[in-house]
Amino acid sequence: MDNTDPKDTVRRGYDAVSLRYDEVYGAETKYQSLLGDLRRRVPAGGTVLDVGCGSGVPVARTLAAAGYRVTGIDISEVQVSRARERVPQAEFIHADATAASFDAASFDAVVSFFALIHVPLAEQPPLLRRIAGWLRPGGCFVATTGHGEWTGTEENWLGGGAPMWWSHADAATNREWITQAGLVIEREEFIPEGDGGHALFWAYRP
Repeated sequence: MDNTDPKDTVRRGYDAVSLRYDEVYGAETKYQSLLGDLRRRVPAGGTVLDVGCGSGVPVARTLAAAGYRVTGIDISEVQVSRARERVPQAEFIHADATAASFDAASFDAVVSFFALIHVPLAEQPPLLRRIAGWLRPGGCFVATTGHGEWTGTEENWLGGGAPMWWSHADAATNREWITQAGLVIEREEFIPEGDGGHALFWAYRP
């Protein structure tokens, strides 16, 4: 396999740091306020797609425990394997989200936390259009994106022995892409991280 392929770099990176990632970023406690907001938006028992589901914690586990029908998709085989073990009541798919296929209007919500930033820039607008098509009318889209423009690699990410690759557009570009996908943005926030941060968008399909 071509080791210069950025998607392969992302896959191998998350395969290498799956456990470490959860430790560093507090998998047991992160996103609680976001998930609380989402539960107030999505009908009880609704369907949720988690794009870049990681190890299934906390997003899939929290939502499945609350009675939602959760599908997760991730490019990392290790992450998906762990998710299946940790959240057996959800469905997990090992695949590249940009090549995934779901029925039109089949989800009440699509969430994607810190995953779009690993998708090549040219593939992000088509993926957003596909996500919009997977949502039912009124369905909710919640995602973190880049806030500042940057594409690059970090060697030995999180001490896992493998590099990681990111591709960020700036917040204004992400805002435009989400709107062009046919979604209506309800609110936008800034999530600080280190010396920078990410944009958080809440949108819906009209």
